[in-house]
Amino acid sequence: MSAAASLHERVVLVVGAAGGLGAAAAVACAANGATVVLLGRKPAQLNRVYDAVKAVGPEPALYPLDLEGASPDDFDELEQRLESAFGRLDGVLHCAAEFKGLTPLQHTDPADFARAIHVDLTARWWLTQACLPLLSKSDAGAVVFAIDDPARTGSDGAFWGGYGLAQAAQAALVPMLQAELGAHGPRVSGIRPGPMRTALRGRAFQPNTDLLAKSPDTYAAACVELLSGAAADARGRIVDVG
Repeated sequence: MSAAASLHERVVLVVGAAGGLGAAAAVACAANGATVVLLGRKPAQLNRVYDAVKAVGPEPALYPLDLEGASPDDFDELEQRLESAFGRLDGVLHCAAEFKGLTPLQHTDPADFARAIHVDLTARWWLTQACLPLLSKSDAGAVVFAIDDPARTGSDGAFWGGYGLAQAAQAALVPMLQAELGAHGPRVSGIRPGPMRTALRGRAFQPNTDLLAKSPDTYAAACVELLSGAAADARGRIVDVG
């Protein structure tokens, strides 16, 4: 990683830090100098990521939170605790996701549909909205959304339900939010990685036949670049990687 992508002395919040891309990106951020706040809903898994992050960089912080049940007040409290603990926030990386499996829309359980829309879109926005004032105080504030592209499966996105719809909505959110924040506000971008070997993808594909999938580690460096501002032309854009 080039010096231009350094996150030295930056504070980065990784949401969904116990998942495949979240864990890989958290380690990469720490290796590039960031103090990483690990947010996720499973403390045992977060603790394992904590150990991996601490081994390569500054000591991270843990913030257990279930996005499904979190309210806007919970995200306001998160922002206040980050400011109290660190005095700053320089980046947010959204990797948390909810996906039950491939299902025709007409047969989708209403609760599953609502849960996917909430975790994959609404909660991501609520958290971002709460953190924008603190990010705006940074000289390099950045929000990066990890966005999937179900259409890459060759099915035109069929059967991906609320999860697939949330991905499309986030793709619209990135340029909209950047246009509102302007050229001098926090940088907003999306990363659209190629197929990854993760538990989420395993719910849609047989792992032993999914030959296109790569390790999440493959895409961790691109997350660091977007958070650091090294990818200068990414403001308001979704970057396809892999």
